[in-house]
Amino acid sequence: MSEPAFLETDTGRRLAYHRHAGAGPGVIFLGGFNSDMDGTKALWLEAWARARGRAFLRFDYSGHGRSSGAFTEGCIGDWAADARAVLEGLTTGPQILVGSSMGGWIALLLARALPARVAGLVTVAAAPDFTEESMWAGFDAAQRAALLTEGRIALPSDYGEPYIITRRLIEEGRENLVLRSPLDLPFPVRFLQGTCDGDVDMSVALTLLDHVTGPDIRLTLVKGADHRFSDPDCLALIGAAVDEVSARAGRA
Repeated sequence: MSEPAFLETDTGRRLAYHRHAGAGPGVIFLGGFNSDMDGTKALWLEAWARARGRAFLRFDYSGHGRSSGAFTEGCIGDWAADARAVLEGLTTGPQILVGSSMGGWIALLLARALPARVAGLVTVAAAPDFTEESMWAGFDAAQRAALLTEGRIALPSDYGEPYIITRRLIEEGRENLVLRSPLDLPFPVRFLQGTCDGDVDMSVALTLLDHVTGPDIRLTLVKGADHRFSDPDCLALIGAAVDEVSARAGRA
């Protein structure tokens, strides 16, 4: 696999990325919490884009993958700033954002801040506001007390080492919630969600669909699909959603 290039941001972070040129609108993949740009969906979508001559970009947030910084030092605002730096510094014109899990939240923050730079949006098991609605709401009294007094707790993960959740992640997340105020998405939007997702409940997708406004928004539920959403059929659905959003971009 080729070595990544790096973007130096005005915040002093060094972000690893892979990018190739092609037809627009370009596609940017936004990964999930504690994941990296070498995951199944990111690599599949890159191959999909290359086969169609489409511009594509994948990157690691700070504290993730090959980028600088420690994961435990980051928070939603930092990672959204990283994504904005990538969007503004490495692409031109409106882009199609593909956000997976936490990347769906990040994509919504970008769409709210820079709607003119977004041609369309595809999310996969989007997890908006998860630090508040899933983590904090799900902590018991002992976990909340430990987080407030010790500054961090460890949560088990199905994907490897336990997640270290910091007090800063929770408290700063409250400054970036997207489901507490109006959120208009004036471009084609496709939400994808598995019904057997053990990390992001199907109700989150329904809440998101009900909350946002826009002229061209659809939710596709895939019976039996889990959070990874990475079997061949699910991957094909991601590609089809990007195709549909691309074809409809500019009509909304």
